[in-house]
Amino acid sequence: MENFIYDNPTKIIFGKGKENEIGSEVLKLNKNKKNVLIIHYGTVDTNETELFKKVEKSLQAEGIQSIEFTGVKPNPRLSLVRKGIQISREKKIGFIIAIGGGSVIDTAKAIGLGVPFDGDIWDIYTGKAATQECLPIGVVLTIASSGSESSNSSVITNEDGWLKRSYNSDCERPVFAIMNPELTFTLPLFQTICGICDMMTHVMERYFTNTLSVDLTDRLSEGTLQTIIKNAPIVVKDPTNYDARAEIMWAGSNAHNGLLGTGRETDFASHLIEQELSGMYDIAHGAGMAVIFPAWMKYVHKHNINRFVQYASRVWNLNIDFENYEKTALEGIDKTEQFFRYLGLHTTLKELGIGNDRFEELANKCRLHDIQNETIGRFVKLKRDDIVSILRLAQ
Repeated sequence: MENFIYDNPTKIIFGKGKENEIGSEVLKLNKNKKNVLIIHYGTVDTNETELFKKVEKSLQAEGIQSIEFTGVKPNPRLSLVRKGIQISREKKIGFIIAIGGGSVIDTAKAIGLGVPFDGDIWDIYTGKAATQECLPIGVVLTIASSGSESSNSSVITNEDGWLKRSYNSDCERPVFAIMNPELTFTLPLFQTICGICDMMTHVMERYFTNTLSVDLTDRLSEGTLQTIIKNAPIVVKDPTNYDARAEIMWAGSNAHNGLLGTGRETDFASHLIEQELSGMYDIAHGAGMAVIFPAWMKYVHKHNINRFVQYASRVWNLNIDFENYEKTALEGIDKTEQFFRYLGLHTTLKELGIGNDRFEELANKCRLHDIQNETIGRFVKLKRDDIVSILRLAQ
């Protein structure tokens, strides 16, 4: 096990009706009652509108003024972030509330980083600059997926070149996250299953590691995956099953709050490949991960066959063929792919309507993440030709 520091200050407020407490929570952290920016999708969805009004009313009851900011899209856009930074400065915003899922939360984080930053926010996401200052952010979670509600990372898409980049800093962790599983009852099925795939791959990006003697986080990861695998079919069949929704929501948060990666090297090559895929083709992140992650598994499994056999046995309860580890490893990968298909997700690029004409371009964009070494990932360091090979396996 490697040395580590684990510090996650996000306060989790979990359960039915907890969104009604947001005014008092904000007041604790905003005693000067500075203006609050409320970010949400801004759709015509009745439930979203009612939730926004509920949050606004709760803030007003504490004497806090709020300003509405909408227009967030999946694969959140840099142009909207820049607009939000400008408005926040003009309106002297001191606190940000994100109502939604990963795209809204990441937009809030980027705006929170950008307001006090003396420079172009995109420089932070491209590694030209760094910051350890961010406006405080509170979350009302409506989509169990990205884990951004308690993570130290955000991802933004630049429309100029359709580059998708991430930034990691503990300063951007939300100060609190209100998590009421009831708020996910009315989600479209597609968003639900994309979220389930996203959180599973967050776990697996940490699970497939070169670090030895990580028994505890192995078991925590396996238990989280099995919890998702058990409850996902229930949620798909019965979207208003509170207990199953609660398990999925809490699993998604723990999948990406940093706990499962403590003391171990993590990978995230698949996420970097998919980020550029969704940046170029504007597909849902979870839908892209259902395609890319199994392809990555097929490409790298021989690097540590024992870990893939352990995954097959402990996560999918498959019998180990001690005379043919390769067979067991591939069965585990196949079970993963089958599960994504069972949920209703595609597992090939062709099914997403994506051809092979831009593989080289996509691979080059991925390599920009590590210009010096021209590789991505840690479990297996992938060069441009490796990335292209994985994309071909995903066809």
